[in-house]
Amino acid sequence: MARTPSKFAFTLIILLSLDFAHGFYRSLSPEKMGLKKEKLSHLHFYLHDIVSGSNPTAIRVAAAPTTNSSATSFGFVAMMDDPLTEGPEPNSTLVGKAQGFYGSASQNEYGLLMVLNFVFMEGKYNGSTLSVLGRNKPYSKVREMPIVGGSGLFRFARGYAQAQNHLFNLTTGDAIVQYNVYVLHY
Repeated sequence: MARTPSKFAFTLIILLSLDFAHGFYRSLSPEKMGLKKEKLSHLHFYLHDIVSGSNPTAIRVAAAPTTNSSATSFGFVAMMDDPLTEGPEPNSTLVGKAQGFYGSASQNEYGLLMVLNFVFMEGKYNGSTLSVLGRNKPYSKVREMPIVGGSGLFRFARGYAQAQNHLFNLTTGDAIVQYNVYVLHY
């Protein structure tokens, strides 16, 4: 015996179909979403990418058969959970983490594909994130990578991050990188 839908189910179906009567999308008012005036923020911090020692913050998780014979380490991929600090000293105040991965994406020069989130754990941005997706040439003086989004107080974010080596140890591969991030958000 077939069961007939309740009056409530029919009402719900009608309301849902009216809401999206013209397809799979609808226009929304930014004000109704709680979006106020857009602002520009500048964040400054240091990323500690430690690949050596007994407690690395970034580890190689994949490599191509030819990675070790490549001048650019083409094909390696590393996962990262790097501390972000207020100053360049390792014991400086922790403001967040850089979580994601990077890999050597160029056969002709040392160029990394960076896919990461800056996860903030301190101050007014605690619990918010910024997402980076871009190219990083670690031997260039200053590198620029796009901010492609964010969450929490950085919802609808866009901008750019400038990275500059503060310290790079050629023997260990460990690096401390200064970041200046400029981000438009609500």
